[in-house]
Amino acid sequence: MGTGGRGARTRTDRTGTGPVRGADAPRTVAELIHRQWGDHRPGLKDQDTSLSHHRAAQEAAARAALLVDLLPRGAEPHLGILLDNTPEFPLWLGAAALAGAAVAGINPTRRGPELARDILHTDCRILLTEPAHLPLLDGLDLPGVRILVTGAEEYEALLAPCAGAKPGEAVLRRGGPRPDDRLLLYFTSGSTGAPKAALCSQGRLAGAGASLARHFGVTRDDVHYICMPMFHGNAVIADWAPALSAGAAVALRRRFSASAFLDDARRFGATYFTYVGRAVQYLLATEPRPDDRDHALRIGFGTEAGAVDAARFADRFGVRLVEGYGSSEGGASLQRTPDTPPGAIGRAAPGDDLAVVDPDTLQERPPARTGPGGELLGVAAAIGELVNRGRTPFEGYWRNPAAEAARLRGGWYWTGDLFYRDEAGFLYFAGRTDDRLRVDSENLAAAMIENILARWPGAAAVAVYAVPDEVAGDQVMAALAPHPGAAFDPEDFAAFLAAQPDLGTKMAPRYVRIVAAMPVTATNKIHRVALRREGFRPRPPHEGAPGPDPVWWRPPGAADYRPLTAEALAALLAAYEGQGRAGLLGPDR
Repeated sequence: MGTGGRGARTRTDRTGTGPVRGADAPRTVAELIHRQWGDHRPGLKDQDTSLSHHRAAQEAAARAALLVDLLPRGAEPHLGILLDNTPEFPLWLGAAALAGAAVAGINPTRRGPELARDILHTDCRILLTEPAHLPLLDGLDLPGVRILVTGAEEYEALLAPCAGAKPGEAVLRRGGPRPDDRLLLYFTSGSTGAPKAALCSQGRLAGAGASLARHFGVTRDDVHYICMPMFHGNAVIADWAPALSAGAAVALRRRFSASAFLDDARRFGATYFTYVGRAVQYLLATEPRPDDRDHALRIGFGTEAGAVDAARFADRFGVRLVEGYGSSEGGASLQRTPDTPPGAIGRAAPGDDLAVVDPDTLQERPPARTGPGGELLGVAAAIGELVNRGRTPFEGYWRNPAAEAARLRGGWYWTGDLFYRDEAGFLYFAGRTDDRLRVDSENLAAAMIENILARWPGAAAVAVYAVPDEVAGDQVMAALAPHPGAAFDPEDFAAFLAAQPDLGTKMAPRYVRIVAAMPVTATNKIHRVALRREGFRPRPPHEGAPGPDPVWWRPPGAADYRPLTAEALAALLAAYEGQGRAGLLGPDR
């Protein structure tokens, strides 16, 4: 924890050990960049580069000067970044903060028109990319967007005259950046299909960084290893920002690599890292080595590792994993305390009014009960949507008032996340609501995937929905109704998926149920609740069908779809039991 008790006022300069607190605490990210000036300790590094804090601030100031010069007058001061985790990414984040501009993180797993939509929707006047990602832009219509390619001659020539700039010299508005200035636009998916750009101000990011640095006792001697993609909020808010707040160094990995993780940790002297989705499972899948504990890592912070794998990780690598929760939009967060039971994320912080409710009745769900062996009973009935009924730091979506209204309906903040609680008030994550899925830490919209699958000539009707993953989050499942008299061809379906230019890397269905006809509600809408309830379990024979609707699946790492046999189903259910998630499959599992 940070130095000083509650309400204490402390500050850190180059002789201190942690983040500044109290009245002197920086209120903007720009102030944090300013504070790096004159600090010649190592500050930013990757496999090929090492910059001091001072040099990083100098490079950010040069890019701020270029940004102010290039942004069209009167246009939204938005910069799109389509980069892997190279030093240019945090340098341009710092540049935007210094100039009073905003960064839209562009996801390189998006394709074609959907990628163009992300860039244009966020009004990016400049798009920063690298040679490796230029093919993604081929054929895209991006009117009014100037593309800069890092490392290119034109890029270096534009930067050269700005080399002598200092922090604070180049700003878009007199008086410089303010805490309520927009700094980040980061995409999160919604139930209508199109990703929404959530907003984060300089003040909120600076405050989040300071809070995490205090909570985890981050000091100027720490090294934060950023291996999660920086277009994602996790890497920026939970890794870069607390390092910036505490004056810690940052080490970058271009893209996550399980095989290189420990080598990087040793090379950089990393002490802190963040993770999302299956990163922990990928690390555990590497071949054990005698030197697995030979490193300086002390903590990993993230989501969706699962209690079982968190324990395995601590046992093998000697590193404590802390599972956290904070909605991407900042509307709700949970506090983890030492008495948080395995599998739980935490409880509402003191003063926060969080509840798990039925979205139809608005009534709170009953808590899961503790059984005689300590297991939780009645989980299925306890699951509901997590809402914040009190004040929320949610700052809205970029040009999407309908989505904002839906998020704040009835005066509550609706997270879109499913939770259940135990009798002590601890909360457990159970997946995404309705039309939304969370696969390997990425938020996906079922409607978008449905629109792609509907192109398959063999499908008369398509429905996409979430089923719980055996470790954490969700997996994509699709119900397909073939045309009358047609049969499902798994090879043709797999080839179709591979040929779709806008099918993201995590959108392909893990499970496919073949149905004679879609189940529908009284209003003739697809009965998604029934489909989710059945999951991948065999459906009993019903009128008009000779037997159970067959389920096909593509095991992790496989390229082909194969029948989900009784033997494969038994192994799957055993995996859910082993991870303590069988209760999420419902009582008929």
